[in-house]
Amino acid sequence: MKKIISLTANTARKCLNMAYSGCRKAYNWYLRTFKRLPWYGRIGMGLASFIIGLIVLLGMIDINFLGLFGKSPSMFNIKEPIQHIASEIYSSDGKLIGKYYSENRTPVEYKDISPILIKTLVYTEDERFYKHFGIDFEGVFAAAKDFITQGDARGASTITQQLVKNLFKVRSQYSTGLLGHIPGVKLLIMKAKEWVTAVKIEMLYSKEEILTMYFNTVDFGSNAFGIKTACHTYFNTTPDKVTVEQAATLIGLLKATTYYNPRINPKNSLARRNVVLGKLYEQHMLSKEQLDSIRQLPTVLHFKEETETSGNALYFRDAVANSLRDWCKENDIDLYGDGLKIYTTIDSRMQQYAEEAVNKQMREIQKKFDNHWANMAPWRDRQGEELPHFIEDLAARTPAYRYLSQRYANSPDSITYYLNLPHRCKVFDYDLGQRDTLLSTMDSIRYMVSFMHCGFVAIAPHTGEVKAWVGDINFNSWKYDKVLSKRQPGSTFKLFVYTEAMNQGLSPCDLRVDENIPWEVEEDGEKKIWMPHNANGGATLDTFSLKMAFAQSVNTIAANVAHEIGIPNIIRTAHAMGIRTELDTIPSLSLGASDVSLLELVSAYGTVVNDGVAIEPVLVTRIEDKDGKVIYEKEPEETQAIPYESAYLMQQMLRGGLTCPGGTSQALWRFKIFDKGTEFGGKTGTSSNHSDAWFVGVSPNLVGGAWVGGEYRSIHFRTGELGQGSRTALPVFGYFMEKVLADKHLAKEYIARFPSPKEKIERSWDCNTYLPHYSDSDSLNILLGDSLLTGDEDLDLERLEQILEN
Repeated sequence: MKKIISLTANTARKCLNMAYSGCRKAYNWYLRTFKRLPWYGRIGMGLASFIIGLIVLLGMIDINFLGLFGKSPSMFNIKEPIQHIASEIYSSDGKLIGKYYSENRTPVEYKDISPILIKTLVYTEDERFYKHFGIDFEGVFAAAKDFITQGDARGASTITQQLVKNLFKVRSQYSTGLLGHIPGVKLLIMKAKEWVTAVKIEMLYSKEEILTMYFNTVDFGSNAFGIKTACHTYFNTTPDKVTVEQAATLIGLLKATTYYNPRINPKNSLARRNVVLGKLYEQHMLSKEQLDSIRQLPTVLHFKEETETSGNALYFRDAVANSLRDWCKENDIDLYGDGLKIYTTIDSRMQQYAEEAVNKQMREIQKKFDNHWANMAPWRDRQGEELPHFIEDLAARTPAYRYLSQRYANSPDSITYYLNLPHRCKVFDYDLGQRDTLLSTMDSIRYMVSFMHCGFVAIAPHTGEVKAWVGDINFNSWKYDKVLSKRQPGSTFKLFVYTEAMNQGLSPCDLRVDENIPWEVEEDGEKKIWMPHNANGGATLDTFSLKMAFAQSVNTIAANVAHEIGIPNIIRTAHAMGIRTELDTIPSLSLGASDVSLLELVSAYGTVVNDGVAIEPVLVTRIEDKDGKVIYEKEPEETQAIPYESAYLMQQMLRGGLTCPGGTSQALWRFKIFDKGTEFGGKTGTSSNHSDAWFVGVSPNLVGGAWVGGEYRSIHFRTGELGQGSRTALPVFGYFMEKVLADKHLAKEYIARFPSPKEKIERSWDCNTYLPHYSDSDSLNILLGDSLLTGDEDLDLERLEQILEN
């Protein structure tokens, strides 16, 4: 080993000596030759030496010789540049509903860029663009001359060099090596790298391709990257349709995207625009008359800055991004920079109708809620007492409190003072979306937590495709998605109790008594008694069919049936049908005491409508890469969750909520959704303290569900009808379906009747399903229950009787 090391060292020493000797001989030869030449020969040899030396230096910088200069963009990087392109999200009806991006950029082709834009860029930024090879030496020498003679350095970067800065960011993403630590040397190294990379780009790409890449990469300010986004942001137009003055404004602001921004600095922008127009005149692109005329025109903006919250279906888009996170990780895909085209299941029209339905209903709910509590605090415990320190506890979770507690760690009075000090802030407003106001942190919390909230989702049951998704009343104010949040479903959970009953051979017409039957349960090693009770606190001891008990939401019968068939069996069926949340094995589960999400609940109801076949909710159908290649295609996951016969019988049970006397879903009759023959069913639900109000409505081709409640479970209506699912959640579905069925493009798909049995069914279901004619509203009220006639609109009795006759 010692011999090998010694031999290697000797060899290295000899190589260095030879190199040193060779360099010395070359240097001596150079000096002898230089001295023998006449003065003009010496100038020529010196110039040639400088050029050769510069080329050698640039080559050494490019290869990062001895680590002195840092890494430079490779030929591979230049051939395959990493360009952050926004991914676009499309609705099922082909509408662009939003984007995911780190830089808001959508590329265009050269043919889609107006010639006036191209000429304006070249004549303003690099008039010798078509003559140089990446470096404009004439411009460099002119800039050097100005600096020496006038002390004013003008820019000499070519469009190609600017492209290098935009595309590779050599001044920030690439190191400068050991020599970069020497003051003044770093800038020279960076400039040299730009020159070398610019020459490489000119070798690999045509002038048209370079211009296209430049237009697609450059930052135009206002979160607009690339010419397509810039045209849309500032003028609501496209690159092929810009006018001369618009082109001059856009190219002009490239000099300084803030100082010459036409929105925030209109005077500077106008002056700069006119300078650019002068350049076009100098190049004979404009006549003197045209120049004078256009300079008199004001800058007319149609400004709309795109942000992450621009577009539609914001909660849905968030859900899509979350659903794709693992897939992107597994496939090394950047959702925010790879320029994907994501085709979703959402229908833009149905989404709009859903948002309008939520907005319409929640405005009314908020008025009632505010009147209900008047000047009292709505945050209450189960005994109805105001929760002490509720607002203070919420304030302690805010960034403002964390900042103040660090700054005034030993002065709690200062923390209290600043938390109660009014300051400018934005709060939610139904008319403005968000409004600026002057409130303290404490008052803003009191204001914001006093709003009622809503989630709504609609799913096509035969495909699992989500057609509408509203996560709350305002995305900018509340990011927490109420379609995915977990809350107690109340009586909507009875679907699974009765479905399992059908699985075990019971029928809708089987009879049970409305009576309190105690359950003996074991809790923490102790035996306790759980006693189910109805909403009115008692039991009638009347006999009900299961269909009637389900329609009227009789708690005692649901609990007693659950006792018969077993809570574990109910849980197994709920999970098979689409509930993914872990459920508590407790008797009160039968009445909806275990949390679930609105999405999984509506999906599970869809299993009933889909003849017992469960389909996982589908959000995305297809994804294409930036080149249009399909890289993801969703295939629905289907399982026969329950027997067909059970599903058919439960369809009739759900319809009973509207057709059985006293059915809790009969408030749906007041909506104009029955006149074209569509059949509906549904189930309401209300948690025990009115914290959660639910309704899931079903029709043959569409299932939709709504949840209404406070942000916190302690904020709700007091005991009474105002907080019931039929009053708060059901109208959201009603308003939504009114608009869907009134849309001639959608109606043909969603106007439908439930089909007759596909196979012979032995069990009876046609009981308690009748609505005879009544001539006065009192009699009809007795038949249908109070919920029908207590809405905000009068019931059209004549229309209802015509529907029932048919």
